[in-house]
Amino acid sequence: MLLWRRALRAAGPLRPAAAPCPGAARRGRCGPGERPVGRGAALPAGPDLRHFLRGAAAGEPRPEPQPGSAPGTGKVYLETYGCQMNVNDTEIAWAILQKNGYMRTKDLDEADVILLVTCSVREKAEQAIWNRLQHLKALKARRQQARVPLRIGILGCMAERLKEEILHREKLVDIVAGPDAYRDLPRLLAVAESGQQAANVLLSLDETYADILPVQTSAGGTTAFVSIMRGCDNMCSYCIVPFTRGRERSRPIASILQEVRMLSDQGVKEVTLLGQNVNSFQDMSEVQFQSAAAPVLSRGFSTVYKAKPGGLRFAHLLDQVSRIAPEMRIRFTSPHPKDFPDEVLQLIQERHNICKQLHLPAQSGSTRVLEAMRRGYTREAYIELVHHVRECIPGVSLSSDFIAGFCGETEEDHQQTVSLLQEVGYNVGFLFAYSMRQKTRAYHRLQDDVPADIKKRRLEELITVFREEAARANETMVGQSQLVLVEGPSKRSVSELYGRNDGNIKVIFPDAEIEDAAGCKALVRAQPGDYVLVKVTSANSQTLKGVPLCRTTLSRSAACH
Repeated sequence: MLLWRRALRAAGPLRPAAAPCPGAARRGRCGPGERPVGRGAALPAGPDLRHFLRGAAAGEPRPEPQPGSAPGTGKVYLETYGCQMNVNDTEIAWAILQKNGYMRTKDLDEADVILLVTCSVREKAEQAIWNRLQHLKALKARRQQARVPLRIGILGCMAERLKEEILHREKLVDIVAGPDAYRDLPRLLAVAESGQQAANVLLSLDETYADILPVQTSAGGTTAFVSIMRGCDNMCSYCIVPFTRGRERSRPIASILQEVRMLSDQGVKEVTLLGQNVNSFQDMSEVQFQSAAAPVLSRGFSTVYKAKPGGLRFAHLLDQVSRIAPEMRIRFTSPHPKDFPDEVLQLIQERHNICKQLHLPAQSGSTRVLEAMRRGYTREAYIELVHHVRECIPGVSLSSDFIAGFCGETEEDHQQTVSLLQEVGYNVGFLFAYSMRQKTRAYHRLQDDVPADIKKRRLEELITVFREEAARANETMVGQSQLVLVEGPSKRSVSELYGRNDGNIKVIFPDAEIEDAAGCKALVRAQPGDYVLVKVTSANSQTLKGVPLCRTTLSRSAACH
């Protein structure tokens, strides 16, 4: 199987419009919902699998993109859709292209290459890309008339899921690259320059881009995301991520610490550690830790896979990252509730620069629906975890994800989700109507039987209840002083600044002269990257408002509390 996989990787560029389905590359046959390439269309003959197996067996070297081997001379325009992982993927892709001689532009009209970093988690996210491609179609037609070529590429999860359709639909897209193929972008673009379509959507068991330092797309920003792992093994029945981003694999801790130090040196004041299942982190790169025991799950939680022993775990990484810069806040997302051992909770409580904010995605308040989702816990186990977290970390801010209208959800199931929102009282929430995805277990085993209008109504009810409870939770902070990391001017008023408190809630306050807690007699104005103590005067479900008291530091504020 390994030899086969290497041979497939050696296949090189595709011939025009020839796009073998991802399932064929991974399993030797078309996957569910996929069809053989070229059905109803004549395709040029090409080498079969045995040709590549003979070449691999004979020791033919596998072509790898070499930095600088085919330097780009064009300008690249990048658009990012979806989650924070896609923001990080954009930075990785740009780092690779920049090293190969490409230039970045923010002007669509002067771009030689347009790359869309895409999301597949819901149908709406994919539809946004199809709509965008229609807009780009006219631009590409104008370029062809003027004999100025324009190459368009689709990157990320949608590329992985829909490679064949993307390449064949209106012949608009020139390159397709999955989340594990960004190193191959220079080669794919070189192929596209010759007038051919090119694609690489092979998933990897080991690609983490550990040796690539992402180029921050928001230069001078106060916050940054650092990817610590890729993929997911949980196989929740509704989720497409394991099929678009592959199996879990973690970056070596040394490379993560190097990137965080670099960001600290650049003046970044808040780092968010990123992963699809961030707290199941497991660095297996250091031999002496490979015999460590398997992790213990949160009480009442289970997995569909056998936990792997060995490696350095998330608690060790969090400890090391928090020691790099005392004035840098540390967050992490997105975790799974099953992976919260007490050592992680204790570390969050003890370290002043690890934010007292946790994302605990529940998805549903019904045990029956949770079982259908393959979440690995009951409603009761989840609530017990919430109580335990609040005991370990007093004042912790909680956020969560919820899906309305999952397969088979009854009105009683829905009301249990409503009651969970009321019982927990989250500060932040992400709520969506269920969108069935091909390849998932739900697609093959369950029926998407909740009508769209009922999904919409249930979602609206969940949003209403969430906002009521979030407003109630946030109102408890009125009269309190909150430490805010300033991010910049408020979007609604140039006379106000905004930032976020420790609980990741937006705080807005006047841009006024304030004292400096360091003892400087002169008044100062807060700048992005400053920590400001703000007295909260009002609150709603999404925002706190207040008056600035003084500029301070993270360490000084912690010492005063």
